[in-house]
Amino acid sequence: MKTVKIVGVPEHFNLPWHLCIENDEFGEFGIDLQWTDVPEGTGKMCDMLANNETDFAIILTEGIIKNIATTNSSYIVQTYVKSPLLWGIHADYNAPYQSIADLEGKTAAISRFGSGSHLMSVVNANLQNWDINQLNFEVVNTIDNAVVALQNKTADYFMWERFMTKPMVDAKVFKKIGECPTPWPSFVVAVRKQFYDESTAVVEQILEIINNTTCEFKIIPSIDKTLASRYNLEVKDVQEWLSLTQWSQKKFDQKSFNLVVNQLSDLNLIQHKPSYQEFVK
Repeated sequence: MKTVKIVGVPEHFNLPWHLCIENDEFGEFGIDLQWTDVPEGTGKMCDMLANNETDFAIILTEGIIKNIATTNSSYIVQTYVKSPLLWGIHADYNAPYQSIADLEGKTAAISRFGSGSHLMSVVNANLQNWDINQLNFEVVNTIDNAVVALQNKTADYFMWERFMTKPMVDAKVFKKIGECPTPWPSFVVAVRKQFYDESTAVVEQILEIINNTTCEFKIIPSIDKTLASRYNLEVKDVQEWLSLTQWSQKKFDQKSFNLVVNQLSDLNLIQHKPSYQEFVK
């Protein structure tokens, strides 16, 4: 058996991987795919790739491209979810903020620097014509810590995928102020360079297996109820999310790569533009 380490956030997007693992679909091809949930998100997963702590990561597009631009440690081997990620912009339920404009000059809670919550805070600020050089951040690592930071007023707002935070909005923990969709495909599959170079056939086999599942994921009987049960979501919210979400089985395209690279460069989030030909397989 070939042991392969893979990481991703504990969110609904990644259920196809868990179903394949539970059905021993990788094991049938001699692959022991060992999944680890990383609630800290993209920044932590980038560190794990760079430090040889994982072989694969199902990761936010903008986060891994920023990481590639600085560490050169990974390849993007495929788009995983081609639809945009809908980032909810949240404040504490009792906070006085009523619109995104009210958050100008306020402090954003972020899981860590280089994470999606960090990068998209900058993207959102730019869309609002705020001075991105005057942004304030509070590193909180996890969504649970973000709740505490907003309640204690050490941060004022927090950006996270809006369907995963919907239960917290419904419970009046968070107040959703607005949304900010990514202008690019939301998730890609990243592989540590050395692992890819040494085990290209294994990478291709893993992608073939997961692609067979994502192709048919939406038509799995009662998949909406399964998602709702596993991730503590309302069935109606899951159904809306499924209608908006599109998985991909294709290579990450150069147009999307350049869009992310140019945006990160324009916002001074990267100083070096990585090459599509070098980092996308």
